[in-house]
Amino acid sequence: MSDTERDTRHRRVVVQELTSLDGFVAGRSGELDFFDAVPDYGEVDRYNLRLLADTDLALLGRKTYQMFSDYWPTEQAQGEVVAEIVNSIPKLVFSSTLDSAPWGDREPAQLWPGDAVERVQQLRQEPGGDMIVWGSITLARALLAADRVDEIQLHVVPILLGHGRRLLDEDTGMHALTLLESKGYDSGVVTLRYRVGRAA
Repeated sequence: MSDTERDTRHRRVVVQELTSLDGFVAGRSGELDFFDAVPDYGEVDRYNLRLLADTDLALLGRKTYQMFSDYWPTEQAQGEVVAEIVNSIPKLVFSSTLDSAPWGDREPAQLWPGDAVERVQQLRQEPGGDMIVWGSITLARALLAADRVDEIQLHVVPILLGHGRRLLDEDTGMHALTLLESKGYDSGVVTLRYRVGRAA
């Protein structure tokens, strides 16, 4: 990543999502079956390893944590290109209902029951690498609305859903975006990276 792409004044927050072409990140009930429109994400995942090179903390909401922890530390995920980095990266789960956040036989995730935006702002002032939000739509929206997101990375899946849950809504406000990179794959997925400006 070039110096012109990085704001060195603080740790960066990156929101990374898989989305349909019409902007949905989940079905109406939170289902993610539209991911199956791409039979092999290997090429995307290999590229994603480069995007994660400077990342040292994953930020997760409760639902995404539970979905991830049910899959990634298990034998079912063996052989996945990104399995090792997903399993090994430190994680912070924002939840007021969980008592613990185990991750298979790996180091458990940290829990934070308080205000997520406030905690992320504190973390931004500490030394360290990038922090990445995977899934966790409510968390991503809150951080965007509070001007705490530095970059959005979208892996656009070649499908139109027509309905479901969008990543962005009117509460996230208006933000100027600068295209940093776009990359297409044989699978039909397109990765888009945007630097996020401050809300107007």
